[in-house]
Amino acid sequence: MSKRKRASKKPGPNRRSAKRDRPVELDISDMAQGGRGLARFDGKPVFVPYTIPGESVTAEITNRRGSALFARGMRLRAASADRVAPRCAHFGPGRCWECQWQHIDYPAQLLLKQDVLADQLSRLGKLPDALIEAVLRPVLPAPEQWAYNHTLRLSRDKSGAWGLRRDGGGFHAIEECPVTHPDLLALLEELDLDYAPARRMTLRRGSDGRLMLIFELSAEVEPQLTTDLPLSVNLILPDREPVNLIGDAHSLYAIAGHEFRVTAGSSFRSNVAGIELLVDHVVAALQLQGHERALDLYAGVGVFSAFLARRTALVTLVESYPPAVTDADVNLAGMDNVDVVEGQVEAVLADMTGEGARYDVAVVDPPSSGLGPEVIQLLSRLSVARLAYVSGDPASLARDSLRLIDAGFQLRNLQPIDLAPQTYYLSAVATFAR
Repeated sequence: MSKRKRASKKPGPNRRSAKRDRPVELDISDMAQGGRGLARFDGKPVFVPYTIPGESVTAEITNRRGSALFARGMRLRAASADRVAPRCAHFGPGRCWECQWQHIDYPAQLLLKQDVLADQLSRLGKLPDALIEAVLRPVLPAPEQWAYNHTLRLSRDKSGAWGLRRDGGGFHAIEECPVTHPDLLALLEELDLDYAPARRMTLRRGSDGRLMLIFELSAEVEPQLTTDLPLSVNLILPDREPVNLIGDAHSLYAIAGHEFRVTAGSSFRSNVAGIELLVDHVVAALQLQGHERALDLYAGVGVFSAFLARRTALVTLVESYPPAVTDADVNLAGMDNVDVVEGQVEAVLADMTGEGARYDVAVVDPPSSGLGPEVIQLLSRLSVARLAYVSGDPASLARDSLRLIDAGFQLRNLQPIDLAPQTYYLSAVATFAR
């Protein structure tokens, strides 16, 4: 396994006192989960954004959370060879925080993501170094490094302006975003919005090029919107119920020759080109022979089920969000070996175990909080022998890996996949078997 050489984690010499109002000189030793460089000061961890391991900076301590310190870089004393000029005018301290790593060369980003994942598996998952070395594969690069997002989510600040997360809190208004598809940026530039009930706004682009505007409302109000732009408009009520206002109620996305409809409110990964990578590795992880009974948990609109159904005897899809369940019914129409079940995963699996059901394989695509111990125990009781765990968060994957191993599973393979270049976010497909 290709592995980046790490700098020592031992604290370097302290050249200043630890007072918050004085500059301190810091040596960045590692990259931390969350996208900030990690240094040490007076034996305490210090997290510094916009830095790279191997760099030295003069910084100001700005905040304390427990034993951890947070700092703002003031001057770069020694730069990494991996440092590059960011593309976006909104990138940098006090500005947009949706991208955290535009200052890092892309091959170096991949190595840093692998280091962070390995560190989480070791510290949170308590996995032995030998096991991590044996199962962790090099990070697969994204098909596209720029303009890959087909979804742009904006929030409203107190002044009413729409923006993305700001470094340090709040929201930062944008005029450009090089990781977002240019069609969405062109739409954003044309919009003239003053819709008071909306607290969040999402712009979507389907694979067919059609555009959608989605408002999340803070209260149920009588909608009064008109547009002369070629787009659909939908509302999401406070109870997450979608309401179609103008045009289509859903977007269409093409993945590996299969078309998926996604209603406003249903979740779908914004890097559409990268989803096929996830599908390929999930299918490969399960080593399907055609006779298996498969579970697809936290299944959304049925992406994984569509490809499992061609290779298994039965797929049972479980999803809790009703509009996504309706989408899955449509997306999987004609596949007679697929059962679509609406409900919370814990409750559905508990009913299955009570009925004596058995499954051979499972795909889980949980939220960032992970599976949790109850779902893992229920999977064991259902006799699942092979599991493909689709992760979007290294920390929750590490915690769940420990729980799965304690439940009798073995971690056989871990393939990280970068679906979010220029950020610290990392997806992965972990293969467990017993």
